[in-house]
Amino acid sequence: MFAACSFIEVEDLLIVRVFTAPRKLVWKAWTDAELMKRWWGPKGFTTLFNKIDLRVNGTYLNCMRSPEGRDYWSTGTYRAIAEPERIALTDSFADEKGNVVPATYYGMASDFPLEIPVEVTFEAYDGNTKLTLRHVGIPPGAERDATEQGWAESLYKLADVLKRLR
Repeated sequence: MFAACSFIEVEDLLIVRVFTAPRKLVWKAWTDAELMKRWWGPKGFTTLFNKIDLRVNGTYLNCMRSPEGRDYWSTGTYRAIAEPERIALTDSFADEKGNVVPATYYGMASDFPLEIPVEVTFEAYDGNTKLTLRHVGIPPGAERDATEQGWAESLYKLADVLKRLR
């Protein structure tokens, strides 16, 4: 006899973009706190605070503000860094002190994981940079769709920043 149980389906969120900028510049945009503030967050969001301790087991803490004025904090730990090729980190919602909080703190679903692995690779590609982002373990549904849209909009903002820096 089997015990009753339920399963939550999760998939990797995979986004691939090619930026018309050298890999060194795209890497810098991901690792320099002031540069990252210029593009981090979906359309209409601004990044008010960004602190990066770019080393294995170092952490980041950032705050983005929605167009409605709500602040969203996130934090994580760098798990692997291979400049300028790869960054692996964790991603979690946080409070303003950097403490990890559940997604429900921001009104999201309770099945959203407390910590999600993220891997970003930077590949030289015909004088440009191919960026591959893998966000692992987000359950399907509205939050996953919003996460995908948020990444897409952030990466469009990144493309604009890179264009101005070249």
